[in-house]
Order: sequence, then structure tokens, then C-alpha cells
Amino acid sequence: MSHDEQDEPLADAGGPSEGLSAQETKTVLARRILAHVKDQIENLERLLLSEGTPVDVESLMQRQQTEDGEVLSGSFDGRVVDGVFDGEHMIGEDGRKYLVPPNYASKSKLVEGDLLRLMISDSGRFLFKQKGPIERNRLVGMLTQDELTNDWQVQAGGQVHRVLTAAVTYHRGAAGDEGVILVPKNTPSRWAALENVIKREE
Repeated sequence: MSHDEQDEPLADAGGPSEGLSAQETKTVLARRILAHVKDQIENLERLLLSEGTPVDVESLMQRQQTEDGEVLSGSFDGRVVDGVFDGEHMIGEDGRKYLVPPNYASKSKLVEGDLLRLMISDSGRFLFKQKGPIERNRLVGMLTQDELTNDWQVQAGGQVHRVLTAAVTYHRGAAGDEGVILVPKNTPSRWAALENVIKREE
């Protein structure tokens, strides 16, 4: 199954416009899961009580809309999963982990706790959307690379945060540069989003 990525985050007219705390993020995701389950139950009830033909039922399913107002056409299998970003993956409401393309995560400056939506087409194409950003802090620290694992890190605020290699490459970072990172405001995190790099003086 291929994982296609977007170069830029899509606009979300229906999502929150301001940063969310960690608890608010969990609450929003829980409500969306409940709403999803409720919608599915209502659809089942309508289907069982309906006297329509199979064609009518298929037409009803094609007209069903997602939370964003996007129509699920007949060529889309309707698999939509909401979840939370953990630094590398989206932890879905179905309990599964979905790898978020590093280029998309770095360009979108995703932070641990951000709400995401994954749409999976019937051909296996993955499409991620940023649904709601968690409240952020901006920190500046030293960019380093682990000699054993080659993982990139930024030491800032008394902590060491991992950053995506794709983000370091994009900003042409090097060990010893200063990294400007975004981290959750009120929640400890292992990962950070690399927002920019300040080159060290030669």
C-alpha cells in the first residue's frame, strides 16, 4: 500500500482555528469518535427501515458527506480515520498506527498531539489532513546528531527533542546549528517540529 503525501496542509473550514491543550485535543477526538459511531448507527437504522431498492441505498451512501462537507463519491471507499500525531505516526481512532510521510509532517510543522484525518481511497491512496493544532511553544536550541543512530535532536528548554531528518534536510541543517522548534505548550514530548535553522558562524 502506497503512502502519498501532500506538499501543503489543506484548509479545514470545519476544524478549530486556535491551538488546543492536550486535554482539549483528547476531548475533541473522543467527541468525533462518538459522532462517527452515532452517524453509522443512524445510517444502519435508516437502511433497515428503508423500503428503497439497492440503487436507492447506494445513492444515499454516495451523498453522505464527511465532517468537512466533502462528498464521498462512488470511487471512494469511505474509509476515513481521525487520529492524533505522535511525532512519526497518526494513532487512529481504530487503535492502529499510520505512518505520516516525513516530508508532509515537516512541511506542515506537525507537533505531537495535533489532530489529523486520514482518507484512504479504494485504490490504497493515503491522504492526510491537519485537523486541529495543539497549543504550541517555540524554543531555540542546539541541533545535534546521534553518532550511533544518526537521529537528529534539538536540545532546548532543558530537554532533548527528536526532529525529523526530512525537516533538517529541508532547512539544510548541520550539527552545531541552532534549531527553532515547536513543542506542545503544556505536555511533555519526545518529538518537536523543526520550524527553522539558524546557521552557526564559521
